Formats: sequence, C-alpha cells, structure tokens
Amino acid sequence: MVNDELLSLLEVLPPRVKQALLNHPAIDTLIEVILDLGKSPEGRFEGKVFYLPGDLVSQEDINFVVGQVGEFTSDNRAGIERTLHRISCLRNRSGKIIGLTCRVGRVIYGTNDIIRDVIESNQNILFMGPPGIGKTTKLREAARVLSDDFHKRVIVVDTSNEIAGDGDIPHPGIGKARRMQVASPELQHHVMIEAVENHMPEVIIVDEIGTELEASACRTIAERGVQLIGTAHGNSLENIISNPTLSDLVGGIQSVILGDEEAKRRHSQKAILERKAPPTFDIAIEIQERDRFAIYSDVAKAVDAILRERIPQPEIRIRKDGGKIEVKKPPEEMPEPTDEEIERAKIEKGRSVVKIYAFGVNKGHLERALLTMQLPGMVAENLDEADLILTTKSKARPGGKIVKLAEEHGISVHVIRKNVSTQINKFLKYYFKVNDLESPEELAVAEAAEAIRQVRQGNKSIDLTPQNAYVRRLQHQLADQEEIHSESVGEEPKRRLRIYPPG
Repeated sequence: MVNDELLSLLEVLPPRVKQALLNHPAIDTLIEVILDLGKSPEGRFEGKVFYLPGDLVSQEDINFVVGQVGEFTSDNRAGIERTLHRISCLRNRSGKIIGLTCRVGRVIYGTNDIIRDVIESNQNILFMGPPGIGKTTKLREAARVLSDDFHKRVIVVDTSNEIAGDGDIPHPGIGKARRMQVASPELQHHVMIEAVENHMPEVIIVDEIGTELEASACRTIAERGVQLIGTAHGNSLENIISNPTLSDLVGGIQSVILGDEEAKRRHSQKAILERKAPPTFDIAIEIQERDRFAIYSDVAKAVDAILRERIPQPEIRIRKDGGKIEVKKPPEEMPEPTDEEIERAKIEKGRSVVKIYAFGVNKGHLERALLTMQLPGMVAENLDEADLILTTKSKARPGGKIVKLAEEHGISVHVIRKNVSTQINKFLKYYFKVNDLESPEELAVAEAAEAIRQVRQGNKSIDLTPQNAYVRRLQHQLADQEEIHSESVGEEPKRRLRIYPPG
C-alpha cells in the first residue's frame, strides 16, 4: 500500500503515468519520475529505470503537472504543499517548460543517532559530502531534535524548500522549528542575517552555503553566539580550504613570510600558508558514505595540520548491519621531532644526521617516519643544506627541474614510485639499513590501505602496484573489510588492483 505522502506526488502526475507507477511492485522505492517531451515517461528506482509503456510524453502531459503544482520559482523549482517532494523543470529558449523531474521526498527519522552527541554539543557544525549523500536529511533531523527534544529556538533558512517542504506550512519533519523561506537563492545571506536580528534564535540551520556573502553571514551569526549548523559545497575539509570563496568558513588562508630563526624552529620554508582567523565552524563532519562519518572535532587543529602538509586524523563512525555503531578513535598524534630528539637519535645510531630534501613528497609523512623509527635524519628546508633529494618517479624525469638542480648542487636523487607513506617508509628502511624490512605482502596490503584512505577523500579510483594473484587476493580482502569496491585490471605481469571511491 502506498503511503499518503508518496500518493500526494502521484496525484499531480498524468493519470496514465500515475496508474502505471501504482502497478509497479517496487513503488515504495521510487526515487523520481522523469517527463521529457517526446520521450517515454521514466520511473527511476534504486539502481534501475522503468520506462512506462504507452504514449510518449506530450505537451498536454507536462501542462497537466504544471497546472497541479502551480508557479515555478526563479531557480525552476516547485513543490507540493506540506511535502518534501520537488518538481524541477527544463525550459526551451523561449522559456516554455518541456521537461520535468519529479523527485520523491521522504522523511527519514533517526539518521542522526550516530552523531547525536555532536548535534547536542552547542557547537557550530559544518556537514560536507557529495550530492545525494544525505546532508539535507541531517539538517532536517537536527532541526527536529533540537527544537522538540531540547526545546531550543531553532530557525531553518530554507532556500530551495528542500529542508521543510513547499507551501506556507513547513513539513512536520522539522519539529517545532520555525522556517524562513528565501525568495531567490542570491538572497540567502540576507535572510540568514534577518533571522538573527529579528527572531532571536538559539540555533540557525542553513543548507548549501556557497558564496562569499553567505560565508560572511555565517561568521556574523557565529560571533553573536548563535549555534550554526550548515552544509557547504565540497566533499571534504581539503575542498573547503582550497576554495577561496568558502575558506573563511574554516578560518581563511593567508601567505606568511617567516624570519630565518622562526623558519628553522618550525622546520619549514620561509614562505608558508597559515590560517587567518578562528574557524566559523568548530566541528566538521564529512559524510563519506550514508552510514560512515569522519568527524573533525577541532577544525582549527585539522586545518593547521593540512596547511603544514600533514594528514589530520578524524574520528570515524560507522553504522553496521543491525544498527550497531562502531567508533574508530583517531590515533594519538605524533609530535614533530625536536632538535633534542634528532640529536638523541644521532647518538643512538652512531652516525651523522642525514638531511633529506623532499620534492613532491609529503614532508609531514617523512618527518613522522624519521621520528617513529628513530632514524638519524631530518627534513632539509632548502637544497643548500641537503645531503640527498627524495622525490617521486613522475618528477624525476631526465632533464627535469629537480634533476638539473641536483646536478648543480652535486646531490644524489632517490626516487620512490608514489608519494605515499608506505613508499616513504620503505625507502627510509632501505637507506638507513633497518633490518626489519616489511615483507612484499605487508607492503602491498599497506599500499591498499593508503589507497582506500585516499579514495574516501576524493572521487577518483586508484590503481595499485602490479602484484601476483596471491597478493591481489590479500588486497581484495582488505577492501572487502573496509566495504570498498575493488577489481583486478590489466594483463599479467602488470595485472593490478583498482580501488574505487564509495558510492
């Protein structure tokens, strides 16, 4: 039996389309209906498309739907009163509507149980993740929990009506929270400020922060002591930092020239990037998969680490089958090596300290590896003081910049295949003649683990180093454990594993 909310969407469709969908056995899993002029109507379900039999979509069919839902806004969207359904239109050059996307909106309760303690923390929270991963659902649930369970004054700034639905009366999914609609997307920042100035909220919830004016409005709201919960365009914290428009959300980025002594103390170059100000958002949450979250509980600390070319370690929370929540706490941070620690390593190893210039190689990985293995080495900040250069295969081509500089300075160049921690560790163990070299199998599995971490941060698949069938099986097993898709590609002897991003 179809629930009333889904039926309200089917009612605005042409009768023949409505009836065909009602007869579909998986109607409860319907995602959206596509009506394009001159084509077969489509019902899109999870993982498949159902082409409705009968006549092609006519202009009369499209006009029927438009007549049911009323006027479309400037962003070509319309809705159905007190529902979360969204109807978006395609227009021809003259502005006539010739296509419709009728998306099913559903309220899902309890999705924030995995991060409820974070929502209740009274801190400013920024959600990130790819489109369709559930960011708006998290905002809707946060509005309901904070307004109903904690009796806070919550205002939802609803630009596209996706959080609280269409019409003057908001959907009950936001609980007792109030909703302020936005006439057009470019006015969102005005409504955000108006909400603070006119309605005395304790919490403001806003979706799709995407402009400099909206980022500035967020800072204004945070400075007034109002809890801010929002989403931003970007899959990860690195995306936000590298986006000039949105970097202010995490403190802003500026270039700084250090003095000689300060650069030496920090073991860094003189020209560095630093955070300009405290972040607007205290906590950042990457929704990596629908039931997998990476939580940066201290955004300032995470941003500083990224700017120093180090990898921040978020807390990972995963909802397993059966609803059980698994929490993976971040490992304790490895401190930067001090001069005293380097000297102690030098004495213990009985040899002079080797200064390594990293070109295209992550300095943070290199520093931590040297300290962890207590090796008599340090990262050189310039070529003049370096004993050797460590770079990657792609940057060590004959006649390349670093090769020429090495020849001019009379320095040897050492090459690793990729800029990953496993390759850096392997080089250091080889160079410093550490006896406990990892087996090829261990190195291959470690490379797979690093690739899995990387695909969760981005959208590109990664090919691993070619391996034999036995080693590839070990890598596949690790990917399965981490719930990441992998497959073997290529021909022997270059057959290798390809690791795919989630989703």
